[in-house]
Amino acid sequence: MSAAPILQVEEIAVTYSQLIAALRGVSLTVPTGAIVALLGGNGAGKTTTLKAVSNLIRAERGELTSGRIAYRGDAITDVDPWTLAERGLVQVLEGRRCFAHLSVEENLRLGAFVRRPRRAHLEAELERIYGIFPRLKERRKTLAGYTSGGEQQMVAIGRALMARPSLVLLDEPSMGLAPQVVEEIFETVAALNRDDGVSFLLAEQNAALALRYAQSGYVLEGGRVVAHGKADVLLELDVLRDAYLGSGERSAQVTGGPRRGSRYALAQ
Repeated sequence: MSAAPILQVEEIAVTYSQLIAALRGVSLTVPTGAIVALLGGNGAGKTTTLKAVSNLIRAERGELTSGRIAYRGDAITDVDPWTLAERGLVQVLEGRRCFAHLSVEENLRLGAFVRRPRRAHLEAELERIYGIFPRLKERRKTLAGYTSGGEQQMVAIGRALMARPSLVLLDEPSMGLAPQVVEEIFETVAALNRDDGVSFLLAEQNAALALRYAQSGYVLEGGRVVAHGKADVLLELDVLRDAYLGSGERSAQVTGGPRRGSRYALAQ
């Protein structure tokens, strides 16, 4: 991994409808070529953080009220989402968000439009995605709305990959999926990171799973970072194991947060 971060988020605050404070001074770093996990329960601020980076919060009456976000060293606070996609920063939204009335292949083709590829290049890119997700090739003519949840997640990730991103913001990829499919999705993320050097900021409630693939992680509670550090250190910290992973080996699901007021900044 390069020493220079691909993403730097510095003390950002986000408010919705000028009333609701969703983030309060969130800072995080994604090194180039890394997988970084963003953990926390429902309402902790994970999705808002990702949408602040991709500048999609404006579509939901959100506003970045303070702080700085830099992608590859350049401030991107005022950069439009489609311009960010052209520059290699893309987001896979929570809930997959496929175009149900379009076929699997039509969904995938949409992801390449920001690069305006020639036809031959577009076809080559489609074959690349089908190599990553062979199941999608079998379903290429099927309307996305008639595919399974796992297949729709593959479509959503494949569509993002058609833009040839350097950084993918991946929001809750395990939500509502069978364990075997989740494992397949995470193995694909790991392979893209290892073989193609794609960086990931991965928002997840399944902390044990996310930290198994990530190199480091941040834990959000109430719109603030309450813990951060290397993945293996986060997994071993007793207070976080009790609060986020449950007791022993039985539970890997994030269900709550550390005691109110607690802060743990772990050695990177």
